[in-house]
Parts: sequence; structure tokens; C-alpha cells
Amino acid sequence: MTRPSIDLFSGGGDTGRLMAELDWARTPLGPVSGWPQSLRAAVRLVLSSRYPMLLLWGDDFSQLYNDAYSTLIGDKHPAALGNDVRVTLAEGWDVLAPLIEQAMATGVASWVPALQLLLERAGYREEAYFSVSHAPARDDEGRTVGVFTVCSEVTEQVVGERRLRLLRDLSVLGDGRTVDVDATAARLIDTIDSHPLDVPFAAIYLRDGTVLRRLACTGGDQGHEGALPDTVELADPGPAAHAWGLPDAAEGRPTQVTDVADRLPLPAGPWGDLVRTALALPLPSGDEDQPLGVLLAGISPSRGLDEAYRSFNQLLAQQISVALRNAQEYEEERRRVEALAELDRVKTDFFANVSHEFRTPLTLMLGPLADALTDATAPLAPVQRERVETAWRNATRLLTLVNSLLTFSSLEAGRARSDARAVDLSALTTELAGVFRAAVERAGLTLEVACPPLPRPVTIDPVNWERIVTNLLSNALKYTFIGRIRVALDTDDEEVRLTVADTGIGIGEQDLPKLFERFHRVRGARSRSHEGTGIGLALVHELARLEGGEVRVASQVGVGSTFTVALPWSAARRTALTGPPVDGRGDAARAAVEEAMGWLAEPDGSVTEPDRTIGPAVDELAGSRILVADDNSDMRAYLTRLLTGQGWRVRAVTDGRQALDEIHRERPDLVLTDVMMPVMDGFDLLRRLRADPATRALPVLVLSARAGGEASVEGLSLGADDYLVKPFAATELIARIRAAIRRVRDRIAANPATVDAATATTRPAEVTAIAPASAVEPVGDTSVVPAAPADRNGLGDVLDVRWAYPSAPTSAAMMRRDVRRTLGDLDVDPDVLEDLLLAASEAMNNAVEHAQRPSRPEVRVRVQVGAGLVRISVRDFGTWRDRRPAMDRGRGALLMNAYGDVRLVSTLEGTTVTIERRLADPA
Repeated sequence: MTRPSIDLFSGGGDTGRLMAELDWARTPLGPVSGWPQSLRAAVRLVLSSRYPMLLLWGDDFSQLYNDAYSTLIGDKHPAALGNDVRVTLAEGWDVLAPLIEQAMATGVASWVPALQLLLERAGYREEAYFSVSHAPARDDEGRTVGVFTVCSEVTEQVVGERRLRLLRDLSVLGDGRTVDVDATAARLIDTIDSHPLDVPFAAIYLRDGTVLRRLACTGGDQGHEGALPDTVELADPGPAAHAWGLPDAAEGRPTQVTDVADRLPLPAGPWGDLVRTALALPLPSGDEDQPLGVLLAGISPSRGLDEAYRSFNQLLAQQISVALRNAQEYEEERRRVEALAELDRVKTDFFANVSHEFRTPLTLMLGPLADALTDATAPLAPVQRERVETAWRNATRLLTLVNSLLTFSSLEAGRARSDARAVDLSALTTELAGVFRAAVERAGLTLEVACPPLPRPVTIDPVNWERIVTNLLSNALKYTFIGRIRVALDTDDEEVRLTVADTGIGIGEQDLPKLFERFHRVRGARSRSHEGTGIGLALVHELARLEGGEVRVASQVGVGSTFTVALPWSAARRTALTGPPVDGRGDAARAAVEEAMGWLAEPDGSVTEPDRTIGPAVDELAGSRILVADDNSDMRAYLTRLLTGQGWRVRAVTDGRQALDEIHRERPDLVLTDVMMPVMDGFDLLRRLRADPATRALPVLVLSARAGGEASVEGLSLGADDYLVKPFAATELIARIRAAIRRVRDRIAANPATVDAATATTRPAEVTAIAPASAVEPVGDTSVVPAAPADRNGLGDVLDVRWAYPSAPTSAAMMRRDVRRTLGDLDVDPDVLEDLLLAASEAMNNAVEHAQRPSRPEVRVRVQVGAGLVRISVRDFGTWRDRRPAMDRGRGALLMNAYGDVRLVSTLEGTTVTIERRLADPA
């Protein structure tokens, strides 16, 4: 070969060297020396390019190409050099021929971006894709004698995008919206079946204990199901299951199956070749040791099982697992919801049925009780009347609770209806608010009613409206201690609005979203009573919806709450029913007020002495001191009557905090406490008593409406001496009290020194003249502040004592009790004492009601005696505000001035009221 021939192929890399060594004389192109200049130039162009290029020249389509192209044809290189392309690419010639012939016939170049081509370059019939351009190649005379082919393989890009589409389609199915697992598996298989080039066949197996169950498989219409086992017993899989690799995959070991064609002759791929290989892959689960199931996926016979193909199948298994797990969780959640709904329905029906059954015995209780109270021909004795009134009040309260449960169960079941009538909503709302006026004013609050006449009547169920207004007012009264409650009615073109606003404790933002949920109660909220069902506001919400409206709330802790019931005019203009209205109007409001009066009945704090004419004639426990703590006024009164009848001295308080204060003042022989109380509940009281060495041995008997072993175990584990569930037998309660007191006295007799040391710390200190000493700051609540300095004018020479009380309406009663006990020990004239107590009570009420934004939530009281005078000072820590007339009616200042010399000093730090009276002048 001549030097010019060698130079033609120089710089062509490995392929150029092979072309230089090739005997071209034996090819249709002939020796290189005879090649025309146009062919030489074309060869130099091909060899110098780094892009895959193929030159076809002459009638025999002889091939000349570069290194980049040689890698595309695999093991067909180097035999293809100089040979006919129709032989080299015979398997794909039917695709290539039209493109080449078009370029040679027209002389116009073509370009195909992703041409699918069958290649046999790696020992199998491969699916490949190329971006190809064919351009005419001309000889020295300008005739088209060949074709320039520029191409690049895009197989990985095309196949990768196709697989990503399948994974994306499967991910959409994993959103949990499918109703069950079987349906999800069917949808997954349908999606996979639409991508046969990558997954010729597939089957999904789900593990159920020790069994694999086939959920779905592709090719059902082609008989695939017959070749695949329906179920696999993992304990004894059998040869068919082993042949498909299912047991190993179920244990977490991916398995490759290589003889698929022997069991499932399935043509697949672009060229219809039989599937030879499959993968059995574990479906991942939360438990690594136990997969969710198995995916059996066929491998395309037209693609090699390389790392990319294996990774795709792993992702396929993960995507299927996610979809199945979501479906399982959705199905489990749906079953839970259905079970809860069924339980709720059964519970609602039970409440409705039981509530209906309650009405008959309640009628037979309330009727005779009312007859007994109103029978003028056979009037009841005072003691019996008190008992019957207690029974009648509580039977009425029980009826109210039953009615509320009935109403709520009807609303929950969707059976409630609105007995709509055309009513004067302003007059009805004013009337309902007026029912609460006495209770609100008794609590020291102001009731403001602003319900001007509306422009037109409103169609609404008056009984439902009564329940709405009653529940909102009752709720406001329960949680408001200072200030006012305002009821307003207003309207615009869109709606009618009822607003009930208070200056109560307010509601935290975290509780507002749950406020109208049934049985939701704000934990730790200060209230007048712990009693209640927890459905009042939920009932308001449901009744407002039943009437076509809605209820909204705005609240701020320490400022107050505003509830708004809005009725659109479209709902308020319904067609009114005719006929007689439903009975019961006014019952709910009266019952609510009766219950509220019970919250406001504060014990006077005095000891109820036993009636010596009744009770046991000879009793070693006579005179025992019993402290009763219960927030229900009727229960306090009943227990007081019951226990004083045994010859015992009884003091009653409304909550655990007051009980703790009383115990520190005067140790009782036994504490009888309810569990659910405001301020401090019975269990918290019990914890504090057992944590204090001075009261650790004090016997405590717990009364509670919380039945069941769990509640009693909690009480006894905290150190209660006994636990009794309401309702209880009076004889059983008395027997348990006697046993508890006797146990303590037996311990005292056995070890008097230890018990005396403990009880000594809780005896009230004698009130004596005190020497001047540095003042000790009070530590809050109602603790006594000892050792105050004497007054420079001689006041305090005989007595100087201080207390600190919480800024609450109940503090006046505690203050009167302390002052009465302290001055009573000094033989103060009874008339002077009563006058001072009246004036001091008014000062205390003023301090609670007038102080705005107090820097300390307390009121301090100081009593000084000396130089023939007694002085009582009451100090608050808030800025002064005018007392509303409805809260005072002008009597406070008159009473204080009538019974003592009163001075008032107000500063930025608070207000101090001083009352003085001469001991020698009782008039």
C-alpha cells in the first residue's frame, strides 16, 4: 500500500488503522489508489469526527465509519468495514432502507430523533434507539452515490423516560384514596400492564401470616394465572412456588428466575421474543424481617438485565409496597371509623332509650314531691319540708340532664326537628335573660340586656332558642366572678345576631377550636362549680345549625368571652308551623337558674353544732369535728344534717383550697371530701395533706360520683383512708366515718407522743398581745401574717394580726370567720362585733369588685386593737374604678359609715379602706 493511501487513514484512531490494513482491492470499492477525490474527502471527514458517523458508498452500500460508530454496532465491528450494510444490519434494514433510499433519491437530508432499531450486537435481539440523520454523498461529478449517516444512541434516555413514566403512574395510585387493598392491587396491575416493554408480566402477592396470597397479575386474558400459584404456604411452599422464587422473596431475599419460558411461554418486547427471565422481589414493609409480600416481574427479552434494569425493578417493588401499605392503612382507618360510628350510633340510641326510660320514674318522683310541697291540708314539718325540697330540686336537675341528653342524641342521630314559630325574638330573649337576673346579681355581677325590637318577626323554634340562650347565660355565670354579663340582639340586612359577652376568666387560644366539641372541658379552668355534662356548648352549636345559623366565639384569657349566634334572614323567614306549640317553654331556663343558685350558696364558715336531742345517747365519738368539702350546696346541707345527727360538729366548705385553709386553722378529726370540685379537687387536696408531715395521719374519706375500680384505686393509692361511691347509704357512710376516727384514736392511744407532735403543729394559735417585730409578708391565700409592728398611737398594743385572701367573692365569708374568731376571744361587745363585720364585709366586696388589673391577686386585711379602739384595714392592689349602680345600689358606703368611722386612701399601688370603732360605744 502506498504512502498516500496510508496517509488517508492517519488520525482515524483504531478504526483508521484497521482501514489502512484492510485489502480494499477485495471490496467493491477497489484499491484506495483508485478512489475518487470525493470519496477520499468523505473518508477524511468521517475519520476526523468524534461523533458517530457512517459513510455508505456505491451500489453495494460499502461501509466506512469511525471509532465512535464502531462502539454502536458492538461485535459486528470490524467485519463491517468495506462490507454491505444490508448484510451487517440485516435485522434492522427494513427500518433503515426507506430513509437511505429517500436520501439517495431526493438528495435531501433527513433526521429521526428516536428511531427504534433491532440490533443483534450482544448475543440477543436488542431493542435500541438512535437519533439518525441521513444526507446524500456525491462523487466528483456531483452525482449522489452514497449516504452520510450521523447518529447517536439514545436507548438509555428513551427506556429511562419510559420507566419513569411507569413509576410516576404508580405513585399516583399510592395516595390512599382506593377503598381496599384488592382494588389497589388491581389498579397497580392495570397500570403495569400498560407498560409491557419494561414489565412483560407481573404478579403481586400479599403476605397473610404464613400464607402468600396472589392479589392480581397481568395477562389474565392470556392464561397467565394458570402458570402462577394462587396461594403459597410458606411453611410448605411446594415445587411450583420454589420454581418462581416466591418463598425466598417472602423471606427478604430477591431471586432471579431463568427458566420462565419453560413454564410461561410469553412473547414480549418489540420483536415478540419469549420471556426468559423474571425477578421475585420482596415488597418492603415496616418490619425488615418480614416483607409485606412479593412482586414477581418478568424481564424484557429485548433488554439486558443490567444494573439500571435491576434498580428499576427495585423501585417498582417499593412503589407497589407504598401503595399497598397506604391502602391497608386507609382500610384499617375506615374500619376504625365505621366501628366508632357504629359505637356512636349504639351509644346515641342507648342514651335516647335510657333517657326515655328515665322520664317515667322521674315523673313519679316529681309529681308526688310537688304535691307534698303544695299540700295545704297536710303541711310538712320544717325538717321534712327541707328534705323534700332537696329531693325535688335534684330530681328537677336530673330531668334537665335527661332532656339535654335526649336533645343531643336526637341531634346526633339526625332525628331532631325545628318546631319553628313566628316569634318576637327581642321579647323572648329579654324574658329569658330576665330569668337569670336574680342569680347574676346575687353573684355580685351586672346583667345588661340590650334587645331592641327587630324590624320583623323571626321564625324559630322557641324551645330551641331558650336552650341556646340558657346555656350561654349559664356558662357566662359559671365562669365570671367580677364585672358584668351582657346580652344583646342586633340585626342587619344579612342576619340576626345574639351576643352573650362576659368579663369572666376567658378561654385560651388552644382550647377555642375544641370548644364546641361534646364533652370537651377546659382543664384547670376556675369556675363556680365543677358540675356539668360537658355538652352545653356542643348543644348550642348543634341547635344553632338546626335553626339554620351558626355560633362563633371570641375570647381572651383574663378579659372575657363573647359568644355570637348568627341567624341568616333566609333561615329566619321559614314557613312557620301552625297548631299548638310544644310544651316545656321556660322549663330549661328555670332549671338552669335553680342550679346556678346552688353554685352561689356559699357556706357561712361556721361550725354546725350537733343537736343533743337526737343521735346516739352514749357515744365516745360525740363532739368529733368533721370537715366536709363539696361544691354542691344540697350535698353539703345533706351531709351536715346527717353528720350533726350523730352528735358531731361539722364545718362545710366548697372546694379543696378552702378545706386546706380550714385544716391549717383547726385540725378536724376527719375530712370528708368530694373528688370533682373547682379551684382544688379532692385528689389534689389529698396529695397535699399526705405530703405535709403535720397532716399525713389525718383520716380522709373520699366521696365521688366516679364509679369503677380505677377511680377507687387512684384515691386509695393517694392515701385515702376510704372511698365511697355516690349514691351511698347513709348508714354505710356513718359506719365508715366511725371506723376511720376510731382507727386514728387507737393509733394515738398506742403511740401518743408521735401523734401529739403532729397535731400540735395544726392547732390554731392563741390570739394574744404581740410584741413589736419586723413585719412578715403574707404568702398568699388566707394565711395569717404574724408579728406586725404596733401602731404608734397605741393601736395594736392588745392585738395586731393580718391575713391575705385571694381576690375572689368567696373571700368575704372567710374574712368574717377569721375576724369573728379573733375578736371573739377578746370579749368584744356582740353588737360592736356585728357592726364591724358588716362594714368589713362591704369593704372586702368593694376591694374585690373595684380593683382593676391588680398587681397582686389578693386582698390584705389587718385588725388592730388598743387604746380602747378597734381598727380594721382592707387593702387591694389594683387601680380604683367606679362601682356600677347595679352592683352597689348605693348601700356599701352607707353601711360602712353607719357602723364605723371610715377612711379611704387610694394610690397608684392600690386602695386601703380603714374602719374604726370604739370598744366602749356599742351603739
